[in-house]
Amino acid sequence: MTSAPVVVIGASFGGVNALLELAAALPPDFPAIVGVVLHVGSRASILPQLLSRRGPHPAVHPKDGEPPRPGVLYVAPPDHHLLLTPQAVRLNRGPRENYARPAIDPLFRSAALGWRERAIGVILTGDLDDGTAGLAAIKRCGGMAVVQDPQEAVGPSMPASALAHVQVDHCVRLAQLAPLLAKLVGQPARSPATVPQDLQREQALFEGNDPMDQLAHLGEPSLLTCPDCGGGLVELKGSQPLRYRCHTGHGFTARSLEAAQQEQADHALWSSLRSLQERRLLLLRLATVAEATGDVAQAQAGRRQAERLREQAEQLSRMIESADA
Repeated sequence: MTSAPVVVIGASFGGVNALLELAAALPPDFPAIVGVVLHVGSRASILPQLLSRRGPHPAVHPKDGEPPRPGVLYVAPPDHHLLLTPQAVRLNRGPRENYARPAIDPLFRSAALGWRERAIGVILTGDLDDGTAGLAAIKRCGGMAVVQDPQEAVGPSMPASALAHVQVDHCVRLAQLAPLLAKLVGQPARSPATVPQDLQREQALFEGNDPMDQLAHLGEPSLLTCPDCGGGLVELKGSQPLRYRCHTGHGFTARSLEAAQQEQADHALWSSLRSLQERRLLLLRLATVAEATGDVAQAQAGRRQAERLREQAEQLSRMIESADA
């Protein structure tokens, strides 16, 4: 088990350049374990190679179960959550959080539970609000919260959300971040904190341990359904920002849930438009066949129905266009 402190960093839109600048500025003797999540989805990523070339510390996509080492930047690989414990680095293809895998909140939550007052969370540039709940978890366990100044961030939404919902210890420009982190990890740890039971339950739910029982203690059923699996969503009690979870472990802030619902609605509307257009084409083809066989009445009925479908498709197309405006 390591006794080194941990620094966990989350970034999204604009995050590659921010991470490269931070990695280049970290001192060679930086004594902390570092975990990094960039929203890359399932796409191939060469972020570890880029970070290793830019700074004095090696960056890797870790192997599941390897012991964490100070001075190494552990980067979440594509389509895997990164979890850190003092005993081991864990990779997890569990449920998506905030419609993302890798997501920032699971990494931050694992650091909060494993390191408590020796954890430092850092939110960099990005859209929406992944990482805010995880940063709040670090604070509740006695750790420190650091946020990039939203005014200089390419994506100001993530750092702005953290500032709005978390008692942040430091809000700094990117150029000030590495010296600040070097100072913070060298300071004596704060007084030990007690881990809140709801965080332990939420992590157990995420890891699939007795999910129905855990969820019953975490919140109240809502009228909403999970965009990932269709299960009922529970609204978590006392969460800032407002969050939801289903019994399979998918988790959403209200903002990420709304974005997921918008994506689903958009997909459904375009699918409906395609269905109307294809049915119209089939009816016109059937009308042509009916004409060829002398069934004029059937051909006329098919063409009238096809015309109604054309009008419906045009109305739906206009509705989609107005919704996107």
